[in-house]
Amino acid sequence: MDTPEEQVTPPALRAAHQQVEDLQRQLAQSRQALEDLTHSVSHDLRAPLRHVSAYLKILREDLGDAVPADILGHLHTASDAATTLARLIDGLLELSRIGRAELQQTCIALQPLLEELHDKLGSESAGRRVEWQLAPDLPAVRGDLALVAQLLEHLLGNALKFTRGAEPARIAVGWRALPDGWCELQIQDNGAGFDPRFNDRLFKVFQRLHSSKQFEGIGVGLALSRLIVERHGGRIQAEGILGGGCKISVTLPLALSDPEAAAA
Repeated sequence: MDTPEEQVTPPALRAAHQQVEDLQRQLAQSRQALEDLTHSVSHDLRAPLRHVSAYLKILREDLGDAVPADILGHLHTASDAATTLARLIDGLLELSRIGRAELQQTCIALQPLLEELHDKLGSESAGRRVEWQLAPDLPAVRGDLALVAQLLEHLLGNALKFTRGAEPARIAVGWRALPDGWCELQIQDNGAGFDPRFNDRLFKVFQRLHSSKQFEGIGVGLALSRLIVERHGGRIQAEGILGGGCKISVTLPLALSDPEAAAA
């Protein structure tokens, strides 16, 4: 016999509640599978990789100074490959961490955050001519402070890296208001840019549009950036010309679009 609650609940609503419960159960199963994969990557792959790196070092020491140049080159190549693989594993683990992290929503003032990141990255570009232009009226947004800071550091770091050949390098950060309480943050540079034919590859994991000889990296920074933006309900896109610079646009919710933030 139906309970009183079931007697007054329309069948369509009960079906909707059941569908939500099914989706929540599937989500929990997916999260558990991701946890298992993360554990496997962290332990099952790292251990043999450490052994490979250790034995390469032992082999190099055992051979001593008399090792032929071609053999030494092979050892360096193998060691570099092991280092790259370790960084790829780190990138996968970071993607997993961001995907699973519970968002701690708060009001984030972009002006002081970007000024802090500018000072931090500026110290890493000593000896270069870099012209920074930060809009003086950057807004406050609603989001997870740690993740938004990581997002902006990735994007500014990329701009700094890919303007290495520009003299002077120019990096500008601006914004514009969007409907429904959102804003678009724009980071533009005059660096290496990219071929717009490959735009669809730009935010995918381990995709690189420049060789590692030109610019270091493993192709995970923009994938992490996309994941952070999407977890905040926004979108990220890029415009660029090969040799003509790049503009990254990110949408985030304005803090005042949240009733609690507006009342604070």
